[in-house]
Amino acid sequence: MSLEVIILAAGKGSRMQSVLPKVLHPLKSKPLIQWVVDTAQQLAPSRVHLVVGYGADQVQASVKGEGLFFALQSEQLGTGHAVAQAMPQVDDESQVLVLYGDVPLITESTLTQLLACAVVPSVGLLTVILENPKGYGRIVRNSKGDVVAIVEEKDANDEQKLIREVNTGIMTLPANLLMSWLPMLSANNAQGEYYLTDIIAIAKEQGIAIHAQQASSAEEVEGVNTLEQLTNLEQRFVE
Repeated sequence: MSLEVIILAAGKGSRMQSVLPKVLHPLKSKPLIQWVVDTAQQLAPSRVHLVVGYGADQVQASVKGEGLFFALQSEQLGTGHAVAQAMPQVDDESQVLVLYGDVPLITESTLTQLLACAVVPSVGLLTVILENPKGYGRIVRNSKGDVVAIVEEKDANDEQKLIREVNTGIMTLPANLLMSWLPMLSANNAQGEYYLTDIIAIAKEQGIAIHAQQASSAEEVEGVNTLEQLTNLEQRFVE
């Protein structure tokens, strides 16, 4: 089964306080998005899809690599909506890996482990344990320890907010199942967006196995939303 990677890179990144698209801000002289593309290509995918939006032309002109395809998300309606924009170009017999253009330090070894744990037709979900999980979607498990849902911070109750295992957003799914699940997503939530994470509950309802793989460190799945966070990555994690 071939692998296709979808990288979400449509956001403006208003908290960066810059007209430059967030994913084009440099980390050690290389755009954030290029770090992700380079890592994705180490997995030898048949295609890498970039979902672009704000500054789409600028992002498309800046990213380098083989086998790149671009999809436009003209409205910011959530991660589920973003992935849906790329799906018309995806082979329905492939395995899809979803990555994020503002998470530059994700490693090839962690992604390889994630792909290995998600034997088709199961779903692979990358999680991480955080000392302070505030702001992240919580991983909800049943009494057997099975993942049954991801609950976003703004939709979580007090008990769920105590959960320290959180969603990184990175997941792998069979393309044919993903195509059938995306139209089932609803924007009936606090953000009014189509969450890709809601697919976990749908998969569970349909009896599809969900395998959670923990990242090797919190740092490798850290996203960049502010210039301060970008500076911290420069200083701590990239030599």
